[in-house]
This record gives sequence, structure tokens and C-alpha cells, in this order.
Amino acid sequence: MTLFHFVGIKGAGMSSLAQIMHDMGHKVQGSDIENTVFTEIALKNKGIKILPFDVENIQEGMTVIAGNAFPDTHPEIAKAYDMGLEVKRYHIFLGEFMSQYTSVAVTGAHGKTSTTGLLSHVMNGDQKTSFLIGDGTGMGLPDSSYFAFEACEYRRHFLSYYPDYAIMTNIDFDHPDYFKDLQDVTNAFQEMASNVKKAIVAWGHDAELRKIKADVPIYFYGFEHDNDVYAENIQTSSKGTTFDVYFKSKNELIGTFTTPMYGDHHVLNALAVIAICHLEKLDIENIKEALLTFGGVKRRFSESFYDNQILIDDYAHHPREINATIESARKKYPENEVVAVFQPHTFSRTETFLNEFAESLNLADKVYLCDIFGSIREQQGELTIHDLKALIPNADLISEESVSQLQKHDNGVILFMGAGDIQKVQKAYVTSLSHLI
Repeated sequence: MTLFHFVGIKGAGMSSLAQIMHDMGHKVQGSDIENTVFTEIALKNKGIKILPFDVENIQEGMTVIAGNAFPDTHPEIAKAYDMGLEVKRYHIFLGEFMSQYTSVAVTGAHGKTSTTGLLSHVMNGDQKTSFLIGDGTGMGLPDSSYFAFEACEYRRHFLSYYPDYAIMTNIDFDHPDYFKDLQDVTNAFQEMASNVKKAIVAWGHDAELRKIKADVPIYFYGFEHDNDVYAENIQTSSKGTTFDVYFKSKNELIGTFTTPMYGDHHVLNALAVIAICHLEKLDIENIKEALLTFGGVKRRFSESFYDNQILIDDYAHHPREINATIESARKKYPENEVVAVFQPHTFSRTETFLNEFAESLNLADKVYLCDIFGSIREQQGELTIHDLKALIPNADLISEESVSQLQKHDNGVILFMGAGDIQKVQKAYVTSLSHLI
């Protein structure tokens, strides 16, 4: 039996893929930094061995899956090459793996993880679907008919995939350390579109997505009637959001659906998923039932409650994502104060979108800012968190040592947002609250 060794196994995609291979009956282990990362919980629950980085981890007979964050000069990867072992990059291996299924790629600058989580959950309500989600969750179901997976545009890695379907949630300028500008991003998505074999489901309100050309049908979804799939009669209640879905024309009502989520972006995600299910002729009643029970994905509006406060853990790290998270909080908790605790992720992204971050965060009633979180590729930059603070009149700084200032927001919905280690700040705050009991 082949032993798969994952270099950088705590990475969100790598963790998911390792779980899938484990579920499929393969022997799996991996290595990474010793710092605690939320993705390792699922790995440990499945009994997957996690080792500290060490060249001695590399042994004869292994197949090495290399995380994209690590160069070929990484000691473990370099040793694997020296030993003549098979070494596959994450995106290359995933591209080969998915070929055995009817596959659905979910891509876009924002909303990939939430939509992939929703897609996998809803499709499993009718047909066995294996899945890989960018929150570190993966599952390989024996005898699956479908494979739903998150396809990241960074460094054009998604060009290694040839899916049957693709959901494209939006195109936006992000990853400024790689993409030159918005046109460069659009060009990447255009290349991706040429890889799709059956159909593309794309958000119709996105001007860049409207430019995409493909040899397969493109079905646009949204709220406007010029879309192929659109929602009407949208109503919110304590149960969530209910809406009617039409396909092609008002004469073709697919059905009335309810999602337990709040906010326009969640309705749009559901529309994309319903469109895929409709195209594949899945049982719509089963799809309705599954949609009702979706509980969200890790680090996407994950709620906990302490006295009168609601604490939200969310991965939002781009201005548009911050907008969506604040909108969800206001719609779900219209009577509560909305407090944003934000940790910028990477210096290049913070510098590129400095004004946009300020505009988004100013939508909150109160803002707290953590120091900028770097990355493996980028440890420092010219600006500091004070550059962002200067643009937000209602902002203060916060750290693990100063979290007690959040206690004064007695009825607050406190949004802990960021793609770094913002969870440490939330954990420190919860610890401070426990000391008051």
C-alpha cells in the first residue's frame, strides 16, 4: 500500500485532500509547523499522523504531496526528489484525482468555501458526493458519483483542473503579490473557463464574468430577470431566508427554497448550487430538505454566545467579504450593535486595498484592529496597522492582552475577522469572560 506524505498538511486544501485519501483507504501522514492550526482537528479526529518538519520524515516507497506554499528547496521536498520518489504538487494531484467523478469546481475571488460547503451538503442530500472544502474539511465517500471541490485561482493553480461543471462566484482583484491587476485575474478565469467540459454557472451581476467566453453553456444566476436562474419573493424570518427560484423564465418555477442563512450572498450561493442540481436533474425535494439543514462551514459566520453577546468567527480578509459579513450580522441581529475585530492578512493585500478596507470596516458600529498578519511568503512590509487605523474614525487597537475592552459592548455582535490567527484574540477574550464567572 502506498504511503502518502503531505508536506504542509495543515494547509486548508492539503488537510482536506489528506482526509479524502484516508477515507479512500490509503495510508496517510504529513508534516507541518508545530503551531496549532484549526485544520489539524479534523486530521487528528481521523487518526492521521502529523509530524514536525524533518528530512527524516521522507522514506522509501512514499508518494509525496507538496503544498503549494513550499518551494522545491524545502528540505523534505528536496530530499524526496534526491531519493527519486514521486512528488506531486497539491493542485496537480487533485486534478488527476477528480477525473474519476462528475466534478463540480467552485471558484471565484470570494465565496468559494461557503459555496463548496453548501454544494457538497446539498448534493449529498440526493447523491453520494465526495468533497474538498477550503476550510480544511474533506471527505471521500466510497462509490461517490460526484466530487465537489474548491478551485483556487492563486498562481493560476485552477488551470490544472478539467471539471465537468464550474461555479464562478465573482471576479475581483486579490492576491496582489501574484496578479498584476483585475484584467490579469479575468484572463485567468477565461483560461479556466476553457477547461470546463459541460457547463458554467456564473454570477450574472459581475461585469467581468459577463465577459467570459466558453465552448460550453454559461448559465448566469442572480436577482435580475435577465439571468438564466434568478430568485424572487425573498423573505427573511427567524428560520432564515426563503425565496422562489426560476429557471430561464417565470414560466419555469423550480421551487420555493429556504436557507437557514442570512444575507444576499447566501441566497446567491444557494442559487448557484440549485442551478447545478437542476442541470444534473437531481431530486429537487431532496435538495430543498438538504438546504434547510446546512449549518455553514468552518470560520464562516461561526457563532457562539456569551451572556448578551454573540461572537462570530469569520474568515473574511478582503473588503468585499467584510461587507458581506457585516451585512449578515445586521440582517440576522438588527437590534444589536455590530463590532468588527479585524486582523489584516498579508502586507501586500493591506497596502493594495487600504482605502477599501477602511470603507468596509466603517460599516460597523465600532472597529478594533489587530497587527497585520504576514505569511510564509511575505513576513514584512512598509505599512503598519496604524496606516489603516488613521482611516477609521471609530477604530482602536486590540491584542490578546487588551481584549477586555470588548466587554463594554454588552449587546454586541462581535465579528472576529481575518485569515491569520485572529482566533487567538477570540480565544483570549472568551478566557477573559470565563474569569468573570
